Amino acid sequence: MSFVTFVSGRYLRTRQKRAFISLITVLSIAGVTVGVMALIVVIAVMAGFEADLKSRIMGIRPHLVLTKKHGAFIDYHQILARMKPIGGIETASAYITTQVVLRTTTRAAGAILKGIDAAQKKNNNDSVDASRLLTGSLAKEASDGNDRLPGIILGKELAANLGVIRGDTVYMISPRGMLSPVGHIPAMIKFQVSDLFESGMYEFDGTLAFVDLKQAQKTLRMPMSVSGIEIRLQDMDQVKEISNRIERVVDGDFAIENWKQMNRNLFSALRLEKTVMFIILALIVLVAAFNIAGSLVMMVMEKRKDIAILKAMGATARSIGRIFVIKGLIIGLVGTVLGTSAGLVLCTLLKRYSFIHLPADIYYINTLPVNLKTSDVLLIALCALIICFVATLYPARQAAGINPVEAIRHG
Repeated sequence: MSFVTFVSGRYLRTRQKRAFISLITVLSIAGVTVGVMALIVVIAVMAGFEADLKSRIMGIRPHLVLTKKHGAFIDYHQILARMKPIGGIETASAYITTQVVLRTTTRAAGAILKGIDAAQKKNNNDSVDASRLLTGSLAKEASDGNDRLPGIILGKELAANLGVIRGDTVYMISPRGMLSPVGHIPAMIKFQVSDLFESGMYEFDGTLAFVDLKQAQKTLRMPMSVSGIEIRLQDMDQVKEISNRIERVVDGDFAIENWKQMNRNLFSALRLEKTVMFIILALIVLVAAFNIAGSLVMMVMEKRKDIAILKAMGATARSIGRIFVIKGLIIGLVGTVLGTSAGLVLCTLLKRYSFIHLPADIYYINTLPVNLKTSDVLLIALCALIICFVATLYPARQAAGINPVEAIRHG
């Protein structure tokens, strides 16, 4: 054991003459412990919220959207064929989207109609069972013939606003109607509610309605064109790489937008909130660091005679300063280890037992989500140690600058 480490350990183990210094040391360790524990738990919960929100959004929205910059998107079959050899793409399908009004005999509500390829085995929408649009198990015969009604899938909140359940019929009013001698007449088509979906996001559950792509083309009088192509990837974090691959197989008349761009405002707000919470809770560690600095300054004042004797025996100013730096770092390290352990235990309990419940009518989840990342824990522990190290610099400099002759003379 080196001389510096030995003396630092002795100063930690030896009871100071003034009990107040020992109390401040204990409070410093407790402050670092509480700060690190709070940081780990809060950051883990916020990361859990972000991951849960991302999974819910990606359950409805695709990872990439390919649209045409000018003119109607007619050649979508050729574009889909060109994208087949590209690796990393899980599904790719055409879609149509527009705003419509859904009406029942007593109620009406605005909605976003989305035509999807119901015949595709795996659809881009995880929350929606598109095969329900093709099954005729719930279909009723139209009143004017033997043709079955086309199916429509509604969000749970949208269906509640319309007062319909599975098997009921709704009328869809589209602005793309036809011209008549009396003017423009909106198109009105009768649909049957084949199924309901729930994504957990009111923005989707209260506005979205899905129909088969061919039916949407027929209803909106777009027999040969679509709004764009939705693409779902095997790894959603590879959007930039696969976007570049797609751009190489299509011409410059197409625009590609990824999920980060489509939801940039939401996820930017979440990242900003996470950063602000990190800074606010780091102030707890900063307060504990001030306590460490204060206890070291008082110890320097108490140990002036001892420091003078050490210097007279040949100890350098640098080694004297390192004694107090190491002592402060040990205090910070103990608090960081205790806080990290407590934070990991608390996060594990929150994740396993979910004993904190949230009101379901306010939040879209019932319990606190926890997503504990190793990188976050390491970053928090490193920041805590850096703050504690910075707090030791002034006391160490003060100790290193003590004049042994003056200290012994006035000691």
